[in-house]
Amino acid sequence: MAEGGGEEKARSSTPTVFISYASQDAAVANAVVEALERQGIKCWIAPRDVVPGEFYAGAIVHAIDTAKVIVLVLSENAATSQHVLREVERASSKRHPVVAFRIDLAPMAADLEYFLNASHWLDANDVGVEHSLPKLVDAVQRTMTAAAVATPGDTGMAAKPVASLAQQPPIARSASHRLNRPALAVGVLVALALGYFAADKLWFSRHASSERSVATVMPAAYPATPAPPEKSIAVLPFADMSEKKDQEYFADGMAEEMVDILARIPQLRVLGRISSFHFKGQAEDLPTIGARLGAAYILTGSVRRGGPRIRVTAQLFEARSGTQLWAESYDREFGDVLALQDQIASNIARALQLAIVMDDAQELRRLKSPEAYALYLRGRWAYDRGEGGLREAQTNFEQVLALEPKFPRAAEALALTHLALIGDYMVPSRIGWQHAVDAANLALRLDPKSALAHAILGLKLAMYDYDWAGAEQELERALAAKSRDPVVLYNCSWLAFDTGRVDEALHLQDTALSLDPLNPDSLQNGAIIQYLLGHFDLAERGFRKSLEISPTFGGSHKYLGQILLLQGRSREAFKEMEAEGRSDRDIGLALVYHALGQRGESDGALDRAKNSSELSEVSIATVYAYRGEIDQALNWLDKAVVARDGALGHKLEHEPLLAPLRSNPRYLRLLRDMHLKE
Repeated sequence: MAEGGGEEKARSSTPTVFISYASQDAAVANAVVEALERQGIKCWIAPRDVVPGEFYAGAIVHAIDTAKVIVLVLSENAATSQHVLREVERASSKRHPVVAFRIDLAPMAADLEYFLNASHWLDANDVGVEHSLPKLVDAVQRTMTAAAVATPGDTGMAAKPVASLAQQPPIARSASHRLNRPALAVGVLVALALGYFAADKLWFSRHASSERSVATVMPAAYPATPAPPEKSIAVLPFADMSEKKDQEYFADGMAEEMVDILARIPQLRVLGRISSFHFKGQAEDLPTIGARLGAAYILTGSVRRGGPRIRVTAQLFEARSGTQLWAESYDREFGDVLALQDQIASNIARALQLAIVMDDAQELRRLKSPEAYALYLRGRWAYDRGEGGLREAQTNFEQVLALEPKFPRAAEALALTHLALIGDYMVPSRIGWQHAVDAANLALRLDPKSALAHAILGLKLAMYDYDWAGAEQELERALAAKSRDPVVLYNCSWLAFDTGRVDEALHLQDTALSLDPLNPDSLQNGAIIQYLLGHFDLAERGFRKSLEISPTFGGSHKYLGQILLLQGRSREAFKEMEAEGRSDRDIGLALVYHALGQRGESDGALDRAKNSSELSEVSIATVYAYRGEIDQALNWLDKAVVARDGALGHKLEHEPLLAPLRSNPRYLRLLRDMHLKE
């Protein structure tokens, strides 16, 4: 997919050329755009031209459909990219001419060759990209001219011959680079828009008002919600209809499990549970919920549990009209609940006329202990309940594994819980990371395809070992699983950012947020990336959107205050810092009091932050750096390295408040200690 970008440019008319490329070839793609636009040929390239709030894959589909010519940066990277394959396939289905700009001689996969068979292309391998760009511009102009003389409305125009440095023979086949051509079960549009990430186990993210999470991010900008994809569904929290009203954990767990199971249907876009659960206890009507989530269908349900029996009711609605399409009630023994969930998913798939293939659905049916499954659901429920909840979740998942030692999702849950304990500064890094790694390795032994486990191992390598090459390898393994889990995607996004793959980080987060658009954690942490990149306008919008969804969500007020401080708006910053909760409030006040010339108050707030149980050495260092106390700031950064403060990797290089340190020899030594380039 077109994964790179260029500088922001206003678009006054529909672009003529769509640029398709793999993220590793972003520099070449941007050079192509610059060369074409210098000649007045408007281009569309992601992420530059994705409209704020637009569904990323949907924007690409629209751009391909409206373009006159497709330029493909053809390389070994492109040949192994499913995103590029889908873009070329889409262009081919629309009979758009494709001009391929080949930058290496790696053999192409048969699937890509199939779609490029009627295309013409340029070989820049011998003389280099720079010397080949004029020929490419000429080729595009000739192709545009050919398209212009075609009969209006003629979608059957084949690509015309174009000038080239060398007309090439058919692309060589290579079994080692073979790509699987995706099935078009529900039409090319849905396959492209929904197929950017194949089905995998959706996981859950925290939505308690924690100050920060170890790994979450955001897209380039925010909503005007697009029309929902045709095959998209949100699962609302199930109601607890039990007599004692003591089964909330089970009702929530049933809904979350339905999210997980439905996400295994490749043709179906399933909204993340954080966004769906945003409407818990609210009286919003179904059309409003569907519009806000971008879901065409909504599943609701209820649970009544009494002794060994359970009654589950499920209803499927068309969101726009509120029309009920299907409903069913089930009375079962509690031990049959696992098979029941698969049955409900199958009925929904049939109602939506979808083929259902859920090979790993058998995983739950293999569980022998209903007690273990109940503990698993209770752990998922506890995970969102703050500090005490995390400890309870840890205990629950450990008990599940004691009863069902071959249950990979419990191992994933335990690894994610340890990650949250580290991120909330409840466990020291040196202890927490070992537990997280042990659980992630167990998950991989039980399920070698676990994207979440690879992402967690990668974060440990980056944030604790400063092993950037190893972290990048784990990132590649996580991405290879093609997960559609928003939590996996934004953890991978943070990992991509830490390893220097900024464009890919933003794209991954954009995709995560398109699946979970009302997740304040994702919005906030994505805004942190924009803040670190110096994109303060985008960052401010992200933090404000996070607070709009969850007004008490920790951390966003402090970051807004820092942006205002850096813009010289100290009084406004003070209001934001005062609105913050927990230890971040004292860090923010220490900064703003200094800006207002109140040194005593700044010292007092800083002392309180130092004595916090959630001490972040990096945050203390930012205060000293902002106050011009360089040696103190560097001393605290040394402590951060020793403590393996999770924020250090990305903040050391990018945090604007640390800018006064960056010419200091001790700062350069810190970079070397962390195996970072000076």
